[in-house]
Amino acid sequence: MGRRWREDRGDTSIQMAIVFPFVLLATLAVIQASLWYFARQIALTAAREGATAARTYQSDPAKGTAQARTVLGRTAGDSLRGYTVSASSNGQRVQVEVEGTALSMIPGVPGLHITQSASGSVERWTVPGG
Repeated sequence: MGRRWREDRGDTSIQMAIVFPFVLLATLAVIQASLWYFARQIALTAAREGATAARTYQSDPAKGTAQARTVLGRTAGDSLRGYTVSASSNGQRVQVEVEGTALSMIPGVPGLHITQSASGSVERWTVPGG
């Protein structure tokens, strides 16, 4: 039995040296995916809030853009970087689009590009039966 222990010495250290980088990489991938998802949800929330503001009665796309920027100013922080907001309307529907980049955990590697949009019908008064 004494001989067997001498032959196995250092096996655990070698196994950890082989396995640990993969565990670390998997952990980093989970964190990066979470940051991407969080930034995507921030962009979607801002787009929805902007679309809601732009589609209200006697509103215009500029109000939607302003509302989306306000939401991003409160919530984006470092999670969504370099964001831009654009809004368009054809008179019947309004669409607000938010683009940006998610935070990257890997130094020197740019984050993932995110584009989210929301749209809705423009509210207007109608005559009953007409």
